[in-house]
Amino acid sequence: MERLGPGLLMLGIAVVLVALVWVGWRGRLRRQSGVPAPAPVPEDTGAERLRCPGQYVVTTSAGDWLDRIAVHGLGVRTTADAVVADAGLVFDRSGAGPLFVPAGDLRDVRLESGMAGKFVEKDGLVVVGWQLGGHPVDTGFRPRYAEEKNALVAAIEDLMGSAPGDGAGQGKSES
Repeated sequence: MERLGPGLLMLGIAVVLVALVWVGWRGRLRRQSGVPAPAPVPEDTGAERLRCPGQYVVTTSAGDWLDRIAVHGLGVRTTADAVVADAGLVFDRSGAGPLFVPAGDLRDVRLESGMAGKFVEKDGLVVVGWQLGGHPVDTGFRPRYAEEKNALVAAIEDLMGSAPGDGAGQGKSES
């Protein structure tokens, strides 16, 4: 009986914290209502150049690794396959639906150690910079096997180099 008071206090604090997280997430969704929805995955994405299993980490505003994009399911961390195809990059996400990045919207690709709630060893995340409508964003992906990250970066760089309308050398970054 003497533990009932502290137990109820802890339960109350937990409920208040969950409510604050929910209110914050709803506010973020409201503030980001102008962010356009990603393009749907085309029926034919062309030849598959590379498939890499791993974890879709998050999409953030470009250059601000803490500004998680919450709308359109872009802020949900989930297992995924990163698929580099002729038409673009597809993150085939479990439980959140696929995310398609057209080849012409890719800006850069690089290795980072973290973003918005996921921090790993040095250069453990593949971060893809791209244009979501007129909104520059960064999407993080963590390959399941560390030896696959360089192959994924190289395949995305190759895709950027062959994208129609891409300027020579534009969008590439060192890996």
